[in-house]
Amino acid sequence: MAGSDHISRREFVAWTSAVVGAFITAAVGLPVLDYLIAPALAATSANAWIPLGKLDDFKIGTPTLATFTRSKVNGWEKSVNSYGVFVLRKSKTEVLAFSNVCTHLGCRVNWDVNKKEYICPCHDGHFNAGGQVISGPPPRPLDTYVTKIADGILSIHFLES
Repeated sequence: MAGSDHISRREFVAWTSAVVGAFITAAVGLPVLDYLIAPALAATSANAWIPLGKLDDFKIGTPTLATFTRSKVNGWEKSVNSYGVFVLRKSKTEVLAFSNVCTHLGCRVNWDVNKKEYICPCHDGHFNAGGQVISGPPPRPLDTYVTKIADGILSIHFLES
């Protein structure tokens, strides 16, 4: 039967193998592509209101260090970073919040109770209680955060860089 519409056994096996192979490739390949591409396309929000604690926990006139952690997902890598904020409560309702990172090279500043100033231990930068540069190499004042008080809880608006 030279002119018949029948396919040979070899053509049937080749065609069936191609269909089954395509199905297996799609079943395995699409989830793998999603796994590889989705983290890179995911939108991340780096700014948030971070609660620092009860307002009454911060004494008026004394800078107090508050710390918090933030986790960040970058593709497949997850990292947790620790941050510090000096809170200066000026009155019952007026609060200033400063980063504890020196604006010179990023070292952590400390509050010196006796000198009444923030001191950077790396390169001897000095800042007053309001975060302004007194002496040393820092090019600008300490970075400040926007604050809000809601239900007696102090929060800062944190923008992660």
